[in-house]
Formats: sequence, C-alpha cells, structure tokens
Amino acid sequence: MPHRRLNPPRPLWASALLALLTGVLVAAPARAGGVLKQVATSGELRVGGDTDLPPLLFSDAGGKPIGYGMAVNKRIQAELATTLGRPVTLRFEAVADPAELVRRVAAGELALACGVPFSWARDSQVDYTLPIGLSGIRVLAEDGRLDGTAESLQGQRIGVVAGSLGEGVLQAIQPQATSTSFSGLGAAVAALQAGDLDGVIGDTNLLSGLAHSRNAKGLVLTPSLPYERYAIGCIVPQDDSAFRDLSNLAIARLLQDYLNGEPEAIASVDPWVGPQGVLGVPSERIRTYFESVLLNHEAIRPQDPATPR
Repeated sequence: MPHRRLNPPRPLWASALLALLTGVLVAAPARAGGVLKQVATSGELRVGGDTDLPPLLFSDAGGKPIGYGMAVNKRIQAELATTLGRPVTLRFEAVADPAELVRRVAAGELALACGVPFSWARDSQVDYTLPIGLSGIRVLAEDGRLDGTAESLQGQRIGVVAGSLGEGVLQAIQPQATSTSFSGLGAAVAALQAGDLDGVIGDTNLLSGLAHSRNAKGLVLTPSLPYERYAIGCIVPQDDSAFRDLSNLAIARLLQDYLNGEPEAIASVDPWVGPQGVLGVPSERIRTYFESVLLNHEAIRPQDPATPR
C-alpha cells in the first residue's frame, strides 16, 4: 500500500535560524533535523512516562515498563525501523511529573510519550497524535459513600493531583470540598485506601487501573458518566510533522489491525483495556471507538506480503 508522504527533516541551519528569529535558541540543538534524523543517526527512540499509571504505563515484577502506552510505543518503534531501514532501539525513561514529561518532550529530550490525556494547555507546548483511547474525569470512593453529585462532594476530603484537570473540575463543581494535593494519582489512591481521604478525583482509566493493580476492593467510580471527557494519545515535539505523521500511521495501523481481528493488534490492546484486561471494556465498544477515530482518515488496507511496510 502507498505510504503517506513524509516531510523531509529540517536542515540544521534552518532550525538554528528559526530559533534565532523566535528567541528559543536553547531548544534548537535537541530538535534540529527532527526525530527521524536523530533516530536515523543514533538508532535509538527515546520515550518516557510515569510508571505508576496502569493500564497505560506501569512496571512488571522485574521493573520493566509495560501497558497500553508501551504497546503503542513499540508500534511506532517498528514503523520507524521499517521507514528508516535499520534497527531501532527503544530507550525508556521514567518521568513521574506530568509537567516535566511535557517539558522534556517539548525540548526534544524525549521524542515520544504515549497515554497522555489531551488538554489545550499541553497542546500549546507539544503536538498530539491520533487518539488511542477515550477517558474522562470521575471520583473514586468507597461504594455508597459518594454519588458524584456536587452535593455529595461538599465538605468531603478529596484527593487531587496538583495542577491537573481533575483539580480544576473539582473546584468548578464543588468549591466547598476539602481538596488535598498529591504529586500523582498513585499517592492519592494510597491515601484513600489508608482512610485519609473520602475520594480521589482524576482520570477514569487511571483510577480504575490503580484500583485494580492494588486489589482495592469496595472502591467504585462515580458518577456513571464523567464530568468531562477527552481523548488519550501520544505527545511528540511540536512542528515535527514527519515524525507525527509516521506516529499517526503506526497508530492507524494498530487500530485498523484490531478491527480486522489481527492477533498481534488484539494482543497489544486487550490485556490492558479489553474485556478480560485491566479495564474490562467490551470489545464492541473498543471497535466502535477505533472506527470513529479512523472515519476521518484513509483506510489502512491489507498489504502485499512481498511489499515491505
């Protein structure tokens, strides 16, 4: 099948000139030439993320990063190797602070981070790929304690991640809740399990994954529908259209292969979000969402086995 044409990487002198004109010369060396040129030279794709965010990204018993986000990272790694015609090694760096993760991708210190909720604030610093999932903001609490209404949250001790969308939603719907800030959702869920909180507000998928991974019985998510919904995707350095296009193609292949029932694609998705996975989402719902993502793009057709990707 024909590939989407990728823009050629920007020459070093052009990046330096642009930096001089915009006053961001410090960031230019990391981004000069774009990710494709860097990987073609080094053979290494640098990715990052927080390893306490199941099912998107977490560590196995041996400390190896796993999860849906890593599965997408590996898909993009494979697409790069095929496009460049050389082996590509995936180098993962743990970055627990969401703001620091965005900063490092924006500066070109990391090429990619997958499993990042969309926000307009982040989009002003980095570029997003096609979405790989859908999530929203809800409250995790002991069953029967809160129903998710503004009234039920009044005066309650609610854990939030400092500077997060969840914190902003809580302030908007119930400013009289007693919010307690944490560096990450994992720490907030631990405080909830210890009885120090009445609930934790944050990303639905991540809260569900954390409760599952910690065997936190008796905790439920409310309300039945999220306060706000948003896409989950990967972030890449801004204005690197060649790498973003390649990443989008890799993601589109994953989604299309899942719809086509390809075992490798199903194995990349279902253990984390599928009916028998961490989130337990029905396959038909996953298929419907993947179809909606691909509706605005050209279909990924089966390829001639003799034709390399």
